[in-house]
Amino acid sequence: MSVRKAVFPAAGLGVRFLPATKAQPKEMLPLVDKPMIQYVVEEAVASGLSEIIIVTGRGKRAIEDHFDGSFELEYYLNDRGKADELAQIKTISELASVSYVRQKEPLGLGHAILCARPLVGAEPFAVFLGDDIIGGTSTPCMRQLLDVFARYGGPVLAVERVPRERLAQYGVVATRPLGGGVHEVLDLVEKPRPEDAPSDLAIIGRYVLTPPVFEILAGTAADARGEIQLTDALRSLRARQPMYALEFEGRRYDTGDKLGFLKATVEFALARPDLADEFRAYLQSLRL
Repeated sequence: MSVRKAVFPAAGLGVRFLPATKAQPKEMLPLVDKPMIQYVVEEAVASGLSEIIIVTGRGKRAIEDHFDGSFELEYYLNDRGKADELAQIKTISELASVSYVRQKEPLGLGHAILCARPLVGAEPFAVFLGDDIIGGTSTPCMRQLLDVFARYGGPVLAVERVPRERLAQYGVVATRPLGGGVHEVLDLVEKPRPEDAPSDLAIIGRYVLTPPVFEILAGTAADARGEIQLTDALRSLRARQPMYALEFEGRRYDTGDKLGFLKATVEFALARPDLADEFRAYLQSLRL
């Protein structure tokens, strides 16, 4: 089956960005002048996905407002003759069909994806984690995963080689290389000690999953923190059907922590023709 739907878990509390996220969603923090979640939704649309499902929680209303129409703002911009700004705002609300479902308790990534089950139904679907913003390639990361899914027919995970000392921050896969950056997944381990990690291939926030994962998630026990881990469900899913991993082309920006967010902000600003020269001159003037 072709993949039409994309799930975006966005119910987290954004604790690492407090106090900025006390009253606004972390997903709405801007990289230059665009909220982080918009970059990821735009990747989904560019990958050919037509239905966006965002899993939200308390305090996330700003996300819904961002992708909705804004009559007052559009009227104001039109009245003031601000055609460029008006086109930009209207484009956001016309990106895709966007639906929302609420995760009522913070029970982990696996539970957030399970909350989307009524809207996804019995068809394969994509998952995007908004902390990972991926650019630097003409073919979007998710499009690359969807091409692998179309070829092999099984779930596909995005992976990236990570220094051994950082593997404890990720889910890590044991694989058998198939060529062209594609691997068959043999096992998955959540946040292993570097010396115990089966490889240096870390799972990044892009997945193409198949419907049986919902049944598995529904039966997956919570961990010691009371959360349902997606990696545990993926191990069970791999036992049912072949699973694949793709070393994708592109540059990943980890905006989930302050340093990664700052790096992404600088690089995205330097990539903007309207900002690059002046901003680069400013950075050079600092003589860091």
